[in-house]
Amino acid sequence: MAMTSSTIFTYQGLNRRGLKVKGEISAVSVVEAKNQLRRQGISAKKVKKLNNPLFAKRGEKIKAADMAVLSRQIATMLGAGVTLIQTIEMIASGHENVSMRKLLNDVAASVKAGNPLSSTLRKQPNYFDDLYCDLVKTGEQSGTLETIYERIAIYLEKAEALKSKIKKAMFYPVAVLVVACVVTIILLIFVVPQFEQIFASFGAELPVFTQWVLAISRFLQHYGLFVGGGVFIFTCLFARAYKRTVKLRDSVDAKLLRLPVIGDILKKASVARFTRTLATTFAAGVPLIGALDSAAGAAGNAVFRDAILIVKKEVSSGIQMNVAMNITRVFPAMVVQMVAIGEEAGAVDEMLSKIASIYEAEVDDMVDGLTSLLEPLIMAVLGLVIGGLIVAMYLPIFEMGNVI
Repeated sequence: MAMTSSTIFTYQGLNRRGLKVKGEISAVSVVEAKNQLRRQGISAKKVKKLNNPLFAKRGEKIKAADMAVLSRQIATMLGAGVTLIQTIEMIASGHENVSMRKLLNDVAASVKAGNPLSSTLRKQPNYFDDLYCDLVKTGEQSGTLETIYERIAIYLEKAEALKSKIKKAMFYPVAVLVVACVVTIILLIFVVPQFEQIFASFGAELPVFTQWVLAISRFLQHYGLFVGGGVFIFTCLFARAYKRTVKLRDSVDAKLLRLPVIGDILKKASVARFTRTLATTFAAGVPLIGALDSAAGAAGNAVFRDAILIVKKEVSSGIQMNVAMNITRVFPAMVVQMVAIGEEAGAVDEMLSKIASIYEAEVDDMVDGLTSLLEPLIMAVLGLVIGGLIVAMYLPIFEMGNVI
């Protein structure tokens, strides 16, 4: 059965205390909207479809962090004994994001119509991936949806925390270097030419260093727009090719792992994602082969994705997972040894969870260490660039002073 799309309605009415209230509500039809309001204790006097003006504000985008919060809310309310449909409707009615309200009301309408939650969620692949849907399906089949949602919430919260750490590691140095480049370009285009006019009245040969800086300044004044346009076009074309070409993405992923410091952080983050995903799915009762498929998709790097798929192939042929992991030569020896211990003890999910916690902590420490290391290094580079420009401009003046 296809999922019915919901619509935003505006309403006016009276609450239980007889006070006038108005607002917006997402529902499939006017009748459904009135039923929802009645359940909330509101006697609707007027309910009509929201008319979207030409420049109306569109619903906010639903982010991965929003899905983590949603999963935690569902886990909490199911744990408190609230039914699934009531849970979804209550969260939808109180959500500020119009897009999220619409999504949740669509889900609630489909579940009310008798469709399983997992099947309903699969119709929204932009928000619920295969891993999410597989876990929900396992919870439905085993009657442990509350427990499964608790695991989903923990998994998504950990994933978002890890993603935030990686962004922190990448954003700070890039932001500072961009600011440094902008400041340098401004100095070369607008400040250095003022000095060049002064130097022209000297009638003497300028120092080589100063001549280099002036040559760069002239080049940017004459060809800066072309260079900037070329860089912009190249960036757009590269981004487009990166988005469309799997081979390019895989090549970039492999090169990123070879970067000093950053590469180590990305490796540990991929190991953390792999083990956390595998621990969550395996503990939920998903078969190992299916769990490895989910883990491959969640690894976040092509090198680890391919290695996990190799592990899946070897495990399918009857080889132990720790042996298969060792064959790939991608996973650290400690991870392979801990997985071997978990397989021997029959507690693979617990061991994988411990590995994930260890590597998440290591990523956290490395990001903090990288930030502490880069701060003085970036300040030194900025000082060298800006200081070099200043010295280049004042060097002729100093030399004239010595001659006098």
